[in-house]
Amino acid sequence: MADIKPFCAVRPDKAYASRIAALPYDVYDRSQALAQTEREPLSFLHIDRPETWFDDSVDIYDPRVYEKAGQVLSRWREEGYFIQDEKPCYYIYRQVLDGRAQTGIVACSSVNDYVNGVIKKHENTRASKEQDRIRHIQACHAQTGPIFLAYREDAQIQKIVSGNMHKTPVYDFISQDGVAQSVWIIDQEEDIQALSRCFLQISDIYIADGHHRAASAVKVSLKLREERGLAPNQACGDESDYFLSVLFPDTQLKIMAYNRVIKDLNGLTPDTFIEHLKENFTVEIPETTGAEKTAFPPEKHSFGMYLEGQWYLLKARAKICSRDAVEGLDVSVLQDYVLGPVLGIRDPRMDERIDFVGGIHGLTGLEDYIRDKGWAVAFAMYPTSIQELFAVADSHRLMPPKSTWFEPKLYSGLFIHMMS
Repeated sequence: MADIKPFCAVRPDKAYASRIAALPYDVYDRSQALAQTEREPLSFLHIDRPETWFDDSVDIYDPRVYEKAGQVLSRWREEGYFIQDEKPCYYIYRQVLDGRAQTGIVACSSVNDYVNGVIKKHENTRASKEQDRIRHIQACHAQTGPIFLAYREDAQIQKIVSGNMHKTPVYDFISQDGVAQSVWIIDQEEDIQALSRCFLQISDIYIADGHHRAASAVKVSLKLREERGLAPNQACGDESDYFLSVLFPDTQLKIMAYNRVIKDLNGLTPDTFIEHLKENFTVEIPETTGAEKTAFPPEKHSFGMYLEGQWYLLKARAKICSRDAVEGLDVSVLQDYVLGPVLGIRDPRMDERIDFVGGIHGLTGLEDYIRDKGWAVAFAMYPTSIQELFAVADSHRLMPPKSTWFEPKLYSGLFIHMMS
């Protein structure tokens, strides 16, 4: 059963919330993060990407960089840019993009639930990325980036959430990417207790996005337990036993495609490449292509392909369509029958001949990539569903890399969970 608890959030003073809130640290490269902090002196990227305080001669993993993050957080709290609630509360976080709302509960989730499998993952993590956030948490004595969690919708939870949204939100603004960001506080003890009891009846929580942040927070906690002579499943009895999260009902979430772009055709001519594809796919030129296509590809096991300025529609033949939770994913079909055997990309995590483009950029984003970089072919994917994500996680297996793109992203800086 899920152990979810309220907490005393450190959060922006209302006057500064819209200026502080920032997209997650891993959305930007170094130069892009610097540009954002130059545009907005109060951007939370000053804390989430503290290398922005240094010139390029200082490595982003230099100990001084992490130390700076902790210093800035402390200074901004002292200067009143952040406040801290005196009473543990839950928070409602609603985002609206293109008329679609997703409304989650900001809370602290249990490290033990992660260790014991109540909180399920579907993606591998890389040690180098984990280490970066571990050092950041340790320097700040805080978790600054919420983990995006999902659960199967529960009517009682939704009733409590809806009942608290009649109040005036503490934050209500449009972020720079056009997303409406609103926050309400659940501070009535009756509702707090009721929410905690509701989650105790939920057996499965899923990491939608933020696997590295989750793994890092958990490893910091487990290290503290080790230092105190405790077993991995023995709680320290303080804030380190929990990590910052936002929990969303599955019915409100939208997964966008995570598209693929390939540098070359592995020595094949375009005509020969297409002939190879026809062994496992039908290949046709759709009537409407490019940016005019509103739903392309149209269904599971179909793929858009952009080659030599032309869009094609690939449909997987029945012989390669599996009902297996992982092998049946479209990202697996493309990898197993095109990228690996035909284009020679065996490890998409490491191969520099493949890149990934989030579905938010649309088909024109793929066309622009091919044109601007001179790469060979792009594949537009049909989005993985939240049910497919749940099925993979429930079977204790992992998705291929870059299988899901969640939009909108959770902003950082609106909620901070202090470890001490």
